[in-house]
Amino acid sequence: MTECDNTLVLLLAGGVGSRLNTLVQTRAKPAVPFGGIYRIIDFSISNVMNSGLSQIGVLTQYKPLSLMRHLGGGEAWDFIGRRRGIKILPPRTGSQDSDWYKGTADAVRQNIDFIKAHPSKEIVILSGDHIYRMDLDDMLAFHRRKEADITIAMMVVPKEDIHQFGTGITNEEGRIIEWEEKPEVPRTDLASMGIYVFDTKYLLDLLEEDREEVDFGIHLIPKAIGRDDIFAYPFHDYWRDVGTIQSYWQANMDLLDVKSGISPEKWGIRPNVESSVKGSADRPPARFARGSTVQKSMISAGCVIEGEVYNSVLSPGVRVAKGAIVRDSILFHDVSVGVNAVIDLAILDKRVQVGTKAIVGHGKDTETINKKYPSHLYTGITLIGKEATIPALAQIGRNCIIQPRTRIEDFPTIILPSGETI
Repeated sequence: MTECDNTLVLLLAGGVGSRLNTLVQTRAKPAVPFGGIYRIIDFSISNVMNSGLSQIGVLTQYKPLSLMRHLGGGEAWDFIGRRRGIKILPPRTGSQDSDWYKGTADAVRQNIDFIKAHPSKEIVILSGDHIYRMDLDDMLAFHRRKEADITIAMMVVPKEDIHQFGTGITNEEGRIIEWEEKPEVPRTDLASMGIYVFDTKYLLDLLEEDREEVDFGIHLIPKAIGRDDIFAYPFHDYWRDVGTIQSYWQANMDLLDVKSGISPEKWGIRPNVESSVKGSADRPPARFARGSTVQKSMISAGCVIEGEVYNSVLSPGVRVAKGAIVRDSILFHDVSVGVNAVIDLAILDKRVQVGTKAIVGHGKDTETINKKYPSHLYTGITLIGKEATIPALAQIGRNCIIQPRTRIEDFPTIILPSGETI
């Protein structure tokens, strides 16, 4: 018997993820494609699978259809059978917006009936929007060894990034003695990963104490520290919160760096290749034409490369025409890059069409941040939304946004300066 026996998993997958901009206009953040053949949520679900847990409740909310279609009945991760399964848990939506999940704790509170219907000793709570590998069985063993009420997975992060996280100060035993949520002036570099183990009875009692407390990091954990047994589980492997365009782009680029520590295949991360209308399983092998060049890139099934690809991640079905150049970019399924076009430091969503001799990522001006979304695009990356069409000869600058399904007639001119949005 492993530590994971008699353990229930709740996977929080309902966040809006607004900082990902056009990438989440038509899908939930956990459903955003990653690394060519995966979606972000594949990492959390595969960690559950590889750790031997068997029952998952997935709490959805924002634009859940593509996520639900991707998860299906859990077959891709062997969550099928009488004692294994994935259950989709949407909010108990009524006639008012207030019926939707108000925070992480409120989401769990609204699904107490699911928890009681699946008796467990512990509950593992995960986020569906992180790229990482974790042995949850080991974390459960740590939790039991410490006789903890709550165990929180934590890791050291750079001080300049700590303001994005909940932070904990621990004593020599690993007990968390102080907590600060997203501190402006941090006193520690130990950050919460949003991964928790709760004793089930303890969690149910905590949720019943005050129904106005809706978030774990803001309300419940600070309340429990100093009163109950809360421990930090140390994590030292690769982990990245891909909640911003920059962090999402960087995590994809890490796949191309053997020294980065990320390796989905070695980790046993499993995609659902059957989830789309034309999944990876239906694609022919990638084809590389005579005279094409590919360096330090990830090329998926069904791609046709006639031009040049450098330091880029291409999802299934991408076509790069003769004379075209793709550099430092992420291209989703079935993107078409026209003859002699250039894609430089950009993210192109599904089925984007780039016209002949168009340039996406034009010029060297990476400092003009996006005027409409200055906190989203500020490092030079340009975003092209799903099913947009870029005209022939267009010059799209840096930190630009082209909204989904933008057509040629929507362009007032074929030159879009850096920082602009259509």
